[in-house]
Amino acid sequence: MDGINVSQIRISIARISRVFALALLGVLSGLEMAHASEQAPSLVANEARIIGDEARTRIVMEFNREPEFEVHYLDSPTRIVVDFPAVGFSFPTSDLAPTGLFSDIRFGSMGEGSARLVLTAKKPAHVVIAETKSDDGGKIFRFVLDTEMATKQKFAELLKNQSWHALAPATTASVTADIAPKTSRQSDFVIAVDAGHGGIDAGAKGAVSGTDEKVITLTFAKQLADRLNKLPGIKAFLTRDDDTFLALSERVILARQQNANLFISVHADTLKQKGIRGATVYTISDRASDRMAQDLAERENLSDQIAGVTVQSEQPEVADILLDLTRRETQAFSVTLAENIVKSFEGQVGLINNPHRYAGFQVLRAHDVPSVLLELGFLSNPDDEKLLLDEAWRAKVADTLATAVTRYRAQALANGG
Repeated sequence: MDGINVSQIRISIARISRVFALALLGVLSGLEMAHASEQAPSLVANEARIIGDEARTRIVMEFNREPEFEVHYLDSPTRIVVDFPAVGFSFPTSDLAPTGLFSDIRFGSMGEGSARLVLTAKKPAHVVIAETKSDDGGKIFRFVLDTEMATKQKFAELLKNQSWHALAPATTASVTADIAPKTSRQSDFVIAVDAGHGGIDAGAKGAVSGTDEKVITLTFAKQLADRLNKLPGIKAFLTRDDDTFLALSERVILARQQNANLFISVHADTLKQKGIRGATVYTISDRASDRMAQDLAERENLSDQIAGVTVQSEQPEVADILLDLTRRETQAFSVTLAENIVKSFEGQVGLINNPHRYAGFQVLRAHDVPSVLLELGFLSNPDDEKLLLDEAWRAKVADTLATAVTRYRAQALANGG
């Protein structure tokens, strides 16, 4: 190797080796990053929250871009399933802790290209709203899933009629026409007859017989519904037809789901003043008409707590003049119904002094369904209790109520309602 410096050749080879090694590492690193990029979902759910009660529950998830989704229903147990493409769930599991309608909530990957949210419900339920809205200039996409209790028949129809499609855009997926809530009134004049209390909530107890209020209210509610269903153009249904507990919000939801034109909640309470007797008709008001009405409303509103139902504080409603007008009109109709009941009862069914009263009853809070709470009498009074247990007397009361409803319906139709 004349004229060649061996040490210089060795240094050059070493340098070339290092450059090649660095280049190779760069290539490998790039491949790893590309592979990682392929594996990491580009759709990320950064936040989630849930709120609701035994009748309605809302789930909100915030994504970095608009998600596609599809809703399915499964039975045994009752489940609502929401399918997404691959999602990176970056919020704590505790943010979607089961509450309200749901006893279990799970979410996670279903393979390389899909993810799933599974909501196990305590009772039949369905989706009423499933939509995505952009916020913060398109930087955040808020997925909102509103669920609501459903009848067994409704859930069975959803199971039967659903079709499992490929993922579709969020604007068209999930809520089909048969799932979305109906807004048009039916041709029949629909009346929800609500038997107060039930199940673990027995209500008041008869002073002499010891009969539970829940038994009397259900017995009368069935008589009343049967009587109303004999009237042409009227369809009555029961919010409960057996000894089942229903949360106050559930009773309201059932009335609205059936597009009820009227809601009549039946009760037979007790008072400390055992001498007071007779029927009372209550309508809703933020301010009670008197102390007795206020005390009664407070006791009735404790129904959920008696059964151990967690009562969620309602979110403040968005100021909406149309909603406010609807509520005012509904309250006016409720007062008209109460006045018709009192008029029909006069001379036929015993009434207390000032028989139309008002207070903040939670069960009367449907903003678009005229509603009254009817105290048939007081189980604390032996004479009232005797009548409440008398089938013939209950039939007479049902007849007078049917007269009141018929008169109210005629007035409503005359006014175009």
